[in-house]
Amino acid sequence: MTTPPLLDVRGLDVGFTTPDGRPLHAVRDVSFTLRRGETLAVVGESGSGKSTTALALLRMLPGTGRITGGSVLLDGEDLATATEDRLREVRGARVGMIFQDPMTALNPVLSIGRHLDEVLRAHDGRDRTPTDDTGTGTGTGTSTATGAHPHTAAGRPARRAGSARRDKAARRARAVELLRLVGIPDPERRLDDHPHQFSGGQRQRVLIAMALAGEPDVLLADEPTTALDATVQDQILTLLGELTRTTGTALVLITHNMGVVARACERVLVMYGGTVVEDGPTAEVLTRPRHPYTAGLLAAVPRLSAPSGTRLTGIPGTPPDLSLPLAG
Repeated sequence: MTTPPLLDVRGLDVGFTTPDGRPLHAVRDVSFTLRRGETLAVVGESGSGKSTTALALLRMLPGTGRITGGSVLLDGEDLATATEDRLREVRGARVGMIFQDPMTALNPVLSIGRHLDEVLRAHDGRDRTPTDDTGTGTGTGTSTATGAHPHTAAGRPARRAGSARRDKAARRARAVELLRLVGIPDPERRLDDHPHQFSGGQRQRVLIAMALAGEPDVLLADEPTTALDATVQDQILTLLGELTRTTGTALVLITHNMGVVARACERVLVMYGGTVVEDGPTAEVLTRPRHPYTAGLLAAVPRLSAPSGTRLTGIPGTPPDLSLPLAG
């Protein structure tokens, strides 16, 4: 008997409205499935709809963005029609997200421990009251690396100080464990450091730790290695691969880097103009592309073996107008 997919996206449509009232069709009829422990790459040029698709899965679209059609089934539950309260339970706890650019994704005035503590509190159903960096309950900072939004649990009785201290100690121990899991040296000490005391690669590891804090079934990684050098890229990809194997977490890796796709993913989804133009096993898509756009992307990859002075290959034309129906 075939095991049903963990994530089943069917006919997803996402639209925006321009300031002058024109509709933009950012994502059109996107469908794919994802099984537990599977790694899926989503590739395409800038503006092809990769990040918008990922944000739509958790209904975190900016501005006028909204899902206009289709379904997002997580273990059979449609997130496209779920209530906001239900989505708060899903974000981070069932589906985690690593956002682009580790250099700006962390709050510079909060310690790394505070970032992790906020995420852990957000997924602790017993206590969701935001605290400041000293744990005195006066802070208003928010952490966005998992899409979680800590809030006060209205109507809950006041908790005793001893219980709160025990919970805080447990969360700190868990934060240390998460930093150790993602390869941060001396995690007990580094927990009290601030983002400016971490390199770009270390900040990316912190973001991964935050995304893993809720023990999600699905991890959405939006260009997690774009701002990093080649050596650190390889370390982060190795880490993500190890985590999917050891935890069974499914990974959706959004990227424009074909080397990353070949290195880290079992399947690849190619997007153009908000639509899926090709979907298949990574080795097959990279060696025998069926769609001209996929072939164009592969031809545009620079090669060290090319003779000096060889002109880079580009894709002619311009991206499609998202306010118009796609031709062809």
